[in-house]
Amino acid sequence: MSSAAAESPTQPIQHRGMITISIMLATIIQALDGTIANVALPHMQGNLSASQDQITWVLTSFILASAITMPLTGWLCDRFGRKNVFLASIAGFTIASVLCGIAGSLTEIVLARFIQGIFGAALVPLSQAVLLDINPREKHGSAMAVWGMGVMIGPILGPTLGGWLTDAYDWRWVFFINVPVGAMALYGAWRYIPKTPATRRMRFDMFGFVTLSLAIGALQMLLDRGEQNDWFSSRETWIEAILLAISLAYFIAHTALRPAGKSFFDYRLLMNSNYVTGLVFISIVGMVLFATRALTPSMLQGLMGYPAATAGLVTAPSGLGTMLAMVIVGRLVGKVDVRYLLAAGFGLTALSLWQMSRYTLVLSQSDIVWPGVIQGIGLGLVFVPLSTATFSTLPPQMRAEGTAIYSLVRNIGSSVGIALVQTLLTRNTQIAHASLTEHINVANTALQSPSVNAFYGTSGAGAALLNTEITRQASMMAYIDNFWMMFLMTLAIIPLLILMRQARSKDAGQIDHAAME
Repeated sequence: MSSAAAESPTQPIQHRGMITISIMLATIIQALDGTIANVALPHMQGNLSASQDQITWVLTSFILASAITMPLTGWLCDRFGRKNVFLASIAGFTIASVLCGIAGSLTEIVLARFIQGIFGAALVPLSQAVLLDINPREKHGSAMAVWGMGVMIGPILGPTLGGWLTDAYDWRWVFFINVPVGAMALYGAWRYIPKTPATRRMRFDMFGFVTLSLAIGALQMLLDRGEQNDWFSSRETWIEAILLAISLAYFIAHTALRPAGKSFFDYRLLMNSNYVTGLVFISIVGMVLFATRALTPSMLQGLMGYPAATAGLVTAPSGLGTMLAMVIVGRLVGKVDVRYLLAAGFGLTALSLWQMSRYTLVLSQSDIVWPGVIQGIGLGLVFVPLSTATFSTLPPQMRAEGTAIYSLVRNIGSSVGIALVQTLLTRNTQIAHASLTEHINVANTALQSPSVNAFYGTSGAGAALLNTEITRQASMMAYIDNFWMMFLMTLAIIPLLILMRQARSKDAGQIDHAAME
């Protein structure tokens, strides 16, 4: 980390605009790469001669490497300086993108994606920390609006851009597109970001890092592969769960017994009520955002028969809603109590999920677009004030580590959300299918109708058609159950806003000092 003087937002900063552009380019390519490769997986699978289970490692390796490396951000900045870490991360991520694009085998691309995840882990938290440092406190809202556009638009536009690049060119261009953007980001960061000296105040806590990495790695593996392995009916899942429990227990005990500031994770962060509350909220945002992004395309393509391009077009307007909300809310932060903005944002998000819970198998494109736009606006209203309020009372010296943990919790929330909705979708589809088929028997008067019996029947091709329709109905019911669950989850956290307080400029310094004691 840099010195307090260097990190103070009150110091005059030159080239603020160029710094913002440079770090946002780096943020966007990292945020995009979490989802852009999803639609290209079938093409990769055929080209690299991989099975369905094997090709998922292209995604898993990136997520796993990012999750393990992200908590290192604070120590790396303290050891080598924030600017040096940022430059190394951009360069490494760009080079790894080239390695992904030229990979000739499954092993090569999985290894390249792992390297990409290692270097990309620090880009998002460091970009957030730098933006907070180069802007005075009264402009933190506008700064977080700019940062949030990159972080939240990336996952939304990733599948659409990835699909277009794959169809128009080749799946390798999903990774090659990072090269020119990464080169511009690297030059801008090198040219304009001020040099920050390494303070070397933190000793590396090897035991804490190893135990936390094992816990995060085991959790990610459990969530990513749990559904494939039928969860706890698999020995692999049990091994991952036991490793997670043991590693986490050792990490918590180790951290609690060491003096403040001497462990890998600085537990003084947990003494800041705004920061802790922000972690709870951002985990829910991660769950809702990514779970919805995982459900909607599969519903549109699997049940509605939408082509991939059309599915991308009808879901893309939600990103426009997010951008619009962030532009507006960036000007409101500091003038309006952030709790009101957060309540409005979560309320709109809940409204959109309620609308989605009323979906049927017969939907117009507007029925899909407008709930997505409302949800985009809601998440945009949440993201900016949440980031601002979370770090409003956190001292500059703790921002690098604080933003890293913040991003980690958001990513874990997204992994939990995706795993949860996918599991519930499978299970609830089976339950609904079994419930509906109970009524398919000779005693059902509806099936005795000549017109119905002539089309469906109870045997042969008619029975197959009937089973297909029942499966579609059961799947739709399962999707509705998932949307309803996320609606209730979003409503349930709104009362927690009373725990959030707005920082006052006159006592911000006192708050920051107290947080460090």
